[in-house]
Amino acid sequence: MKYKLGDICNIVSGSTPKTNISEYWEGNLKWITPAELTDDSYIITDTARKITELGASKTAINPFPSGTVLLSSRAPIGKVAIAGCEMYCNQGFKNLICSNKIYNKYLFWFLKSKTAFLNSLGRGSTFKEISKQIVSDIIIDLPEFDKQVKMSDVLEEITNLISIKNQQLEQLDLLVKSRFVEMFGDPVKNPNGYPIKNISSLLRDKASNGYFAKRDEYVKSGNAKILGVVNIVNRMYCSVSNLPETNVKEKDIEKYKVSYGDILFCRSSLVAEGIGKASIVPLNIENNILFECHVIRIPLDLSFCVPEFIQVFTTTDFFREQIFSQAKTSTMTTISQDGILKANVVLPPKKLQESFYSFVVQVEQQKSTVKHSLEELGMLKASLMQKYFG
Repeated sequence: MKYKLGDICNIVSGSTPKTNISEYWEGNLKWITPAELTDDSYIITDTARKITELGASKTAINPFPSGTVLLSSRAPIGKVAIAGCEMYCNQGFKNLICSNKIYNKYLFWFLKSKTAFLNSLGRGSTFKEISKQIVSDIIIDLPEFDKQVKMSDVLEEITNLISIKNQQLEQLDLLVKSRFVEMFGDPVKNPNGYPIKNISSLLRDKASNGYFAKRDEYVKSGNAKILGVVNIVNRMYCSVSNLPETNVKEKDIEKYKVSYGDILFCRSSLVAEGIGKASIVPLNIENNILFECHVIRIPLDLSFCVPEFIQVFTTTDFFREQIFSQAKTSTMTTISQDGILKANVVLPPKKLQESFYSFVVQVEQQKSTVKHSLEELGMLKASLMQKYFG
């Protein structure tokens, strides 16, 4: 049976106590904002800020109960979670207190499946927002309550498995870093007295910035694929699957195509932590993959160094501190080629680097198995969300 959300839920919002009145803040009442929700948010039991009873009273805001489905209605639209306890919120929500007709976790998954739709409902010139009336008029198809529970349980179980698999990947990454320190020691202390080399001395060719790829020129089937910042941050190897495609002149393909031995650095980021993150181009890739303009390519000389060793080294505090010291911030944080090339690395004998590489290969094989499971779980979840909610 189909219902409007407003007919089966009480829709409530909140407000913000005046920030210049200290008596309204640092209390014990939990108060949440949309910025605290992420794509992985589920049951929220705490908030970044707390308000006082006086602040709540003077602002005339009321708490909503545990089990309320939180829905961000602006900046951004469509983030969803469930309140794990009584709390308050600011005006950036249209939260849903469920009646006995609808299971709150079923509503959570329904709204999770409707992010694009919710954003399409946004209204406003300065920034988009969905109103209480808009949320109230959303139609939901409700099966019997016990079926709602079963469907929600299945999606929750798959999500938990995905979380476990992601934790396994994190643990494998930590294992590589632990092995690195075990073999080579803390780079800051350099206990083995290995030579310290400037990045600029490890190049087989000149460093360069990437191709300026216009997003409105992407096509379904082009003669080149574009590898960007999103494909290199927080990975040992660049992700080269499902890359956007465009049509590029042959001379630009030759100039910007990547190959194994290239280490790619994030050149600009809205957050300082993102700049200077690096990944290696994997072995045996297609020959028409280009790197884009927010990326710096450092082509390593493989007679001196092993790319996998250098990539892990770029994650150390020793290296990151050098990167941060060279970064510049205006509207976004950036680093130049020169900023990367001025950085130093501790360089052990190549045979030791190769021994480390052998260990990395073993771990990457394990990661590949986990990633395959993640892909299957992701497809299963997407299929079920489509089946359940259309």
